[in-house]
This record gives sequence, C-alpha cells and structure tokens, in this order.
Amino acid sequence: MRFYRALLHLYPASFRHEYGGEMAQLFADRLRDAGSPIAWFAIAAGALPEVLINALAVHRDILAQDLRYTARTLNRARGFALTAALLVALGVGASAAAFSIADFLLFRQLPFPDADRLVMVWQQQPGYGRMELAPANYDDWRRDSVSFERSGAYTPAPATLVTTGEPARVEGVLVTADLLATLGVQPALGRLFRDGDDREGAPGLLVLSDSLWRAAFGGDPGAVGRTVRVNDELHTIVGVMPPGFSFPSAGEQFWRPLRISADSYRDRTDNFLYGVARLRPGVTLASAQAELSARAAGTRRQFPKENESTDALVVDFHDELVRDSRLMVFAFTGAALCLLLIVCANLANLLIARALGRQQELAIRTAMGAGRERLIRQLATESVALALAGGAAGVGLAAALVPALWAMIPARLPTAVAPHVDPRVLLFATLLTLATALVFGLAPMVRSAASAGTEALREGARAIGGRRARLRSALVAAEVVGSVILLVVTGLLIRALWTLQARDPGFRADGVLTLQTDLPASRYGETERRAVLYAQILDGVRALPGVTGAAWISGLPMMWGGGIWPVGINGVELERRENNTATMRFTTPGFFATLQIPVRAGRDVSDADTGTTQMVAVVSESLVKRYWPGQNAIGRHFHFAGRERTIVGVVADIRVRGLERTSEPQVYLPHRQMPDRSLLFYAPKSLVVRTSTPLSPLTPAVREIVRKADPQLPVFAVRSMTAIVDRTTAARRLQAGLLGGFAAVAFLLAAIGIHGVLAFAVSQRTAEIGVRLALGAQRRDILAMVVGHGAVLTVTGLVPGVALAYAAGRGLESLLAGVTPGDPLAFGAAVGLTAIMAAIGMLLPAWRAVRIDPIRAIRTQQP
Repeated sequence: MRFYRALLHLYPASFRHEYGGEMAQLFADRLRDAGSPIAWFAIAAGALPEVLINALAVHRDILAQDLRYTARTLNRARGFALTAALLVALGVGASAAAFSIADFLLFRQLPFPDADRLVMVWQQQPGYGRMELAPANYDDWRRDSVSFERSGAYTPAPATLVTTGEPARVEGVLVTADLLATLGVQPALGRLFRDGDDREGAPGLLVLSDSLWRAAFGGDPGAVGRTVRVNDELHTIVGVMPPGFSFPSAGEQFWRPLRISADSYRDRTDNFLYGVARLRPGVTLASAQAELSARAAGTRRQFPKENESTDALVVDFHDELVRDSRLMVFAFTGAALCLLLIVCANLANLLIARALGRQQELAIRTAMGAGRERLIRQLATESVALALAGGAAGVGLAAALVPALWAMIPARLPTAVAPHVDPRVLLFATLLTLATALVFGLAPMVRSAASAGTEALREGARAIGGRRARLRSALVAAEVVGSVILLVVTGLLIRALWTLQARDPGFRADGVLTLQTDLPASRYGETERRAVLYAQILDGVRALPGVTGAAWISGLPMMWGGGIWPVGINGVELERRENNTATMRFTTPGFFATLQIPVRAGRDVSDADTGTTQMVAVVSESLVKRYWPGQNAIGRHFHFAGRERTIVGVVADIRVRGLERTSEPQVYLPHRQMPDRSLLFYAPKSLVVRTSTPLSPLTPAVREIVRKADPQLPVFAVRSMTAIVDRTTAARRLQAGLLGGFAAVAFLLAAIGIHGVLAFAVSQRTAEIGVRLALGAQRRDILAMVVGHGAVLTVTGLVPGVALAYAAGRGLESLLAGVTPGDPLAFGAAVGLTAIMAAIGMLLPAWRAVRIDPIRAIRTQQP
C-alpha cells in the first residue's frame, strides 16, 4: 500500500485530496481479492502505468482549465498582458541578438579543421606592432620550422575578370601554393594549387568561390578546365570551393597563385605578405614565438642594414581576426545585458503590483475551498503564458536585430556565413525571463494565498507589506542604475563621434566624384602608355559642363594608405621606423587643386617631370617639420623609394588613414617618373573630379569617357568623396545609434518603473492622504511627499549608476577618440536626462495625489 500511496502523488494535490482515499481503498480491495501471489504481483505491476496514464490525463484537463482561465483573466487585463509580453520580448530579443553576435565572433571556432592550431605571422618594426612580411624574411623564418606543420601566405588582389560578358571587378586573393592546404580545406570541384603553381612563369590558374561559380557559370561542373581572362591574362579554372568558404574575409570570389619575383626576394623592405601557419600537434603559441624570434635574430645578424630592429610576431589566428571588434562586441553585450536586467526588474515590479492587486481575489477563492497548490498552479500557468508569448515575439525581434548588429561590427571573418540567432542564447534569455516571471509573479501570490483569509477579505487592496514596497523600490533603483550606465556610455560615444566629425581632413570633400579602374600590366606596363590614357580621359572629363578640376592618384585619401617607405637624408637611407617613414603616391597634375589641398610653397607636379628629368617630389608639411623645421624645404634633397629626389612643392597635411588614425607624412611623385613595368601596384588608378553641378548626372558621362578611351577597362567604386569621408565614421554612427536605442528603451522603462511605484504607493495611501488633508495638511505637503519618494528612488540609482558608468567609460577608452571617460558633457547630459525621466515618472502620481478628495477617500477606504 505504501507503494500505491506514493504513486498517488503523481496526481495533482487537489485531485489526490478529494479522491485519494477512495482510490487507495479500491486498490487495497483488489489486493485482498487476489487469489495468488502472482495475481497480487500483476495488480501491483499494472498500477504504475494505470496511475501514470490517468495522472497525465488529469494534469492535461487541469492545464486546459488553467489556460482557459488565464485567457479570460488576461483578456480582462489586456494592458497588463501586452505590457508584460512586450517587456519579455524586449529583454529576450535584445539580449539574444547581442549574445548571438558575441558567440559567433568571439567563441565559435573558425570553419577550418583544428582551427585552434592556426596562427598568423607578422613582421615587427619600431612603431609598427604588426607589419606585413617581406618575402625574403617570410621564407627564412618558416624554412625547416619545427613549430609549423605547414605555412602559407597571401595578399589581397582584386582583379578584372572577363568570362562571357563585360569586364567585372571581382574581389580576389593571391595565395602561395600551400596556403589553402595550410587551412585544411578541400575543394568542392577540381583541385587546389600544387607545389610549383606559384613559381615565376607558371601558367595562370584560378580557384573560384561557390558564389562566383554559380553567378558566372550557372553552377556548371564543366567550368573546371575552362579559360577566363583575369587582368588581361589567361587563367585556367582548376577548382571550385565549397559553399560558405571565403578567405581571408567574407566576399572573396577567387584565388590565384602568388608569384613572388626574384626582386621581391632581394628586397627585405618590400612588405606585402600576410603569413598563416598551422602549428604541429602539441606545439604551443609561446614555443612557436620563441622559435621565430630566434630566427628573426639570425636574419638581423645576417642582414644588419635591412633587418635592423626587425622581429617576428606569432598570434592566434582567430584572436587576430577579432582584435579590432572585441571591445565593441563587449559594449553591445554589456548594453544588452543591462537592458535585460532592466526589463526583468520592470517585469518583476509589474507582476508584484498585479499580485498585490489580486489579494482579495485569492482570499475569496481560498474561502471557497481552493487549495494552495491549485492557486499556485493557476498563477504559474499565467506567468509562463506571459513569458512564452513575450519570448515568441522576442525571437522575431532578435532575428531582425542580428543583421543590424553584424553590420556595425568591423570584423573580417574568413567565412561567407552570417551569424544567426543562436538557439542556446535564445534559450538562456527565455529561461531568465521565465524565471523572473515565476519568481516575482508567483512568490508574492503564494504569500498572499497562504495568508488569505478573513483579514485579507476585510482589508482588500489596502494591505501592502513594507518588505514588498522596499523590494519594488530596490528594483526601480536598479533600473535607474542601468539606464544611467547606458545613457553615459551612449553620450561618450556620441561625443567621440562629434569630435571625429569636427576634425579637418585636410581637403574639401564636397562636390568631388571618385571612381577606380584597373590598368592591366600587359597593356599599361609602360609609363608613357599610361600617360596617354590619363591625358585622354582627363581632357574629356575637364571638358564636361561644371567640372573645375580632375586628376589621377594612386590611392584615395581614407581608402588606401599608399606604400610606406623609409626616408633618407644627405644620401643616407635611415632605418625604417615610425618616425622616419612616409607614404608614397604617384599623381597627375591637378590633384591638389581638385581636392583643394593648400599648396604652402613651390609648385605642383608637372607633365614635364619625366623619367629623363630631375627626380622631383611634392611633400606634406609634416615631412618638412620633421627634417627641416623652420627652414625652406624647396630644393632640398632626400632619398625615397630607391631614388634621390628634389622637393619642388610643399602641401598641407591630409588625413589619409581616416579621421581617427595618425597619418604618416606624404610624398607625392609625378606619374611620368614611374619606371616602366616597375612599382605597377602604385600606378594611379583612382580618378577624382570636382564639379559645381550635381554628381549624379556627371557619373554616366565620366563612365562613357573611360569606355571610349578603353572599352576593356572596368569602372567601379564610383562614389562621392563625401561618402568616403562619412564612411570612416559610419560604424561609429551605427554603434552610437544602437546603444542610443538601448538607452532610450532603458530610459522609458525606468520612467515607467518610477511611475508604477509612485502610482501604486498613492493608491495604497489614499486613505492616509485623505486623513492628512482633513487634519489640515497642505496640498504642497502631499506633493512634496510624493516627489520626495520619487527623488529618493532616483538618487539611490543615480549615484551607483554614475560610478559604474565611469568604470564602463574607462573600459571603452580606446573607442572614445580623445574624449575622456569622465567627460562632463556626457555625464551632465545623463544626469539631466535622468532627472527628466524621474520627473516624467512622478508627474501623474503627484497630480493624482494632490487632487484626492479627503472625504471621498476616507469613505471609500472604510471597512
């Protein structure tokens, strides 16, 4: 019988109390009537499935009753139900989106076999913590390595691809033959590159991405083996990569063998390789770093001039990819967590208020015979229903937020797969809000049900415990803390954005159209042939109505920094350090006038500056201040990019690395002084056009001029110079906007929380306020009482909120672009907004309090 009575606990308590005794007696009678031990055992064994099936049916019936009752109850309180569901949706959606991004970026392994063994290899110079590798150093450091199982290198190389239609600019990468094998990937079709495919003189080969294969060849397997033109050279397609593969970042469409010339191996200052290696099993990052540091020391001894102060750096591949994004991801995640806690606090306050308001209902149901377990079950069903409804809406919100968040992260992961809502994160956020709904929606009601009786029926809605009031006040103070943190952090990021936007880029961007094109070496390897093309296009563009200037340049400001070269004075080329390098650009005459860069002294480059005349250069003011401070630099000589050059002009500095980063001094060289078939990477390929007319009608005309000059030249990256400048702060604007959205929601929720606490306090103290007024209290005293309560709540949250916001600002200092973590304007604005938030929350409860009729209040509250 003890066994059967234990089985009866599978039934709901209310059912067990009503029918348990009778069921136990029936079971005892069956056992007594059993004719043999075998029959007795059969009855006992059959009891378990019988009770289990019947108990499940009873639970199902009660759940159906509870759901119907919940639907009726919430239908009568639609405002409460919608508000609670909206709160849950906000908390689940925002946190699930932010945490999904964090998980995808920071914790998920890269899509390569044993990705934790992949590392990146950098070269280090004084002032440059990470510099691309020189081919000779790369070869010396990796040869016969005991730490690396395999290694490879790559360099980005977009190219013009011609399949069957017009030439198209396609993002691509030059890779050593062993790079893709180092990653451990396999093609979906064909093969990867083999040893020798990247030697000089080897035939052109091509591996396509899945997306390019489908777009250009319709997914035809016969594309492998076909020949296409890349930069005017024939290439044979040897493989197609699987869907989702992209390296080194999303958007790469093809891979070609990287042919390193003998000249590049001789020049240890020609840095353009990104090194990737796979550690041998059991080899640590520290041991690999020690080996490469020893090898770098050997090359310093062997090549003391070229490799002076040159070292090697080995870093985890995944960590390197997310290095620039980690802090912003932490900021988003922290903001989402802050918002989630605010949501939970507001939801808890809402449920506590509803619990207190239902005391009389619970008391009546208890008096009519409802058991405590039955009430708890009913109320739990209501809380779970609210949490699940809000969670379902939160899934949709998270799905919409994830792409928006991902667009704000400056991450370059080697995969074409975009992040999505992570089910684990979604489950965590849902469980947290569900726990909040149960704890704060059920626990107060359990206490009410336990104490419900004659006293509860008599007092009704007037009964309010001090501990509950203190709990609600603490929750509101916590909301204020969270909102202050978000307001301050948002203010700091906005201040940083304003600071950047106020910086002078050194040129006038408005009214300037830019575009880029390719110049295949097979047709434009000779300098004079390029000069003819430049002149033909510039003559046509300058003849267009409204055009006031046009020029070609090798790399637009804020788009590409140009080549970094050491500067030598008095015939001595100094060691390449941060304080003696400059950026090289080749340009046609008119570039400074087109961008309205002031010429401080001397002249612009000229078409008369050719390979047969004196090597000349126009330099920026910062170069003059570094080497000839306070002197006239015109006519000075310096060694740069392998030649002795004479300064013929000095121009103002411009921010070529964007508004945030410090730029090296600039050296502008005449395009006609480029040696034939040398330095072709730096040949001018960017056209800038200044016009006094709108840019949109100008674009087709410029395209047509380029097409007439050479129909095979692709025109791409057509944009205004203003858009390029704005692009440098676009991510910051999006980030500040998103955190501002979080802060606005937190601001609103905190105001609602203050309003809810004060409104409930006023309703509970209506009789007390009436007595005070009847005894002579002034309405301003009542106003002061309500406002004072709200002020205490606000200050209680404001003080720790300011302290925590300062700590958060210190953690985000690298994102603040010179703005101090304790910026008075950001903190003053946050405090002012918090005061406004508090005033909004106090307004209606205070108005109701001062309008209470003492006589009516006392009468309505009498038992």
